[in-house]
Amino acid sequence: MSGYKHGVYTREIPTSIVPPRIVDTNTVFVVGTAPVHELAREKTKNINTPRMYMSYAEFVEEMGYSDDWDKYTLCEVAESHFAKFNMAPLVCVNVFDPAKHKTGEDPDVTKVTADDIIGKINEQTLEPEGLECIANVFTRFGKVPFAILAPKFSKEVKVAQAMAAKSQNINGLFNAMAYADISTQECKKYADVANYKQTNGLNLQGLVLCWPMIKLGDKKYHLSTQLVGRISAEDNAQGGTPQASPSNHTGFFDRAIVIADDTEKEVWLSLENANYLNSQGIVTVLNFDGGWRIWGNRTATYPSVTDPKDSYICCRRFFNWYTARFILTYFQKVDQPMTKRLIKTITQSAQLDLDGFTSREVILGGKIQFLEDENPITDLMNGLLRFHISMLLPMPAEAIEGIFELDPQYLQELFSA
Repeated sequence: MSGYKHGVYTREIPTSIVPPRIVDTNTVFVVGTAPVHELAREKTKNINTPRMYMSYAEFVEEMGYSDDWDKYTLCEVAESHFAKFNMAPLVCVNVFDPAKHKTGEDPDVTKVTADDIIGKINEQTLEPEGLECIANVFTRFGKVPFAILAPKFSKEVKVAQAMAAKSQNINGLFNAMAYADISTQECKKYADVANYKQTNGLNLQGLVLCWPMIKLGDKKYHLSTQLVGRISAEDNAQGGTPQASPSNHTGFFDRAIVIADDTEKEVWLSLENANYLNSQGIVTVLNFDGGWRIWGNRTATYPSVTDPKDSYICCRRFFNWYTARFILTYFQKVDQPMTKRLIKTITQSAQLDLDGFTSREVILGGKIQFLEDENPITDLMNGLLRFHISMLLPMPAEAIEGIFELDPQYLQELFSA
C-alpha cells in the first residue's frame, strides 16, 4: 500500500476490554460400553471415537440402548444424565468392538477389560483409544472435559488411577475431576473403605471416590454417575458457575446398597458413619433428614492434603474451570506485541471478571497483578508474561455449631410481673 495519503482515512484498534470466554462448567467425558452390535447394519458403529450428545434421543440413535447396565455402562450414564438430571453435554467413548470382543462367533461385551477402558495409542492407526481419547474432546467439539467417568470399570484400581492421571494437564492446558467408585465386593462395609483407599494409593490429585452403590426402584446406579449429574444440575442452578458443593443435595435414589458375591444388601449409615467416610476423603450417601442425599465435600487427596484448593471438590472444580476460562479468553492475545497496552488489557479485563464474580458472591474476592519480581528481564526478553491471580472461594459450611448457655439473669424477669 502506498504511504502517500490525500483525504480522510480511518483505522481501528482492538477494544481495550476483552469479554471473557464462555466455558461450560461440567462437560462429562465417559468411557464404557454400548450395545452398538444391535444397531441396524447400515449404521456406523462408533468404537473408540468420542461422540458428543445433547439429548437422550441422540445417544440412543447412535449408541443404542439396553437396561442391562452391568453390561452396557454408557446406558446408565445417559439415562441418569439426560432422563434424571436433564443435563448436557455428554461425550461418550464406546470401547466395545463386536468384531474383537467375541465368544466364538458371537459378540460378547463381557470380554471388554479394564485395559480397554484405559486404552492406548493404536500402533497401526496412531489413533487414541479408551481414556486416551480425552485429548480429542476439545479439538473435536470445542468443549473442555471437566468430569471423567467410567462406571463399573472405575472400581478397578488401575482404572481409577488412570482416570486420575488423565484428569491432569489435558491438551497440556486443562485439568478435570475423575469420579470413581470403590468396589463393594472389596469393601462390604463402611469401615473397610479407608484402608482400601490407602492401601491402593487412591489419594490422588483430581480424583473423587464414591461408596457405596445406590438404587431407585429396580435400577442400580454407581454413585459416581449420579454425583456428576447432581454437580451439573447445581452448576446450572447457580447460573453456570461451579462454586456450589453437591453435598447435602438429593439424587434420584431411595436406597444405598452393597453388591458382594452377586448378593445385594441394603446399607444404612448413621451420621457418624457417613462423617467418618467424609473424613477419609470419600463421598457417600445419607438418609438423615429430608430423605436420601449425597454426603461429602472432599476429594480423594484428603486428609493427606488439607489445602482447600485441592481438598474441597467445589474449590478444586472452580480452579479447574476458571483457569480454563482464563486460558481460552486470552489465547487470542498470544503473539501480540508485548506492550503496556497488552498488559493493561489483560489486567483490566480479568479484574472486571473477578469483580463480577465477587459481586455475585461466586468468590469472596479476587485480584490480578503484573508483578515486577515475577517477571524478570530474561523472561520478558523471551516473550513470557506472568500474571498473578489471587482469589478466595467460599468454603462449604460443613459444620454449623450453636453454643447454648443457661443465663440466670433472666430470672429477674419474674420480678417485673
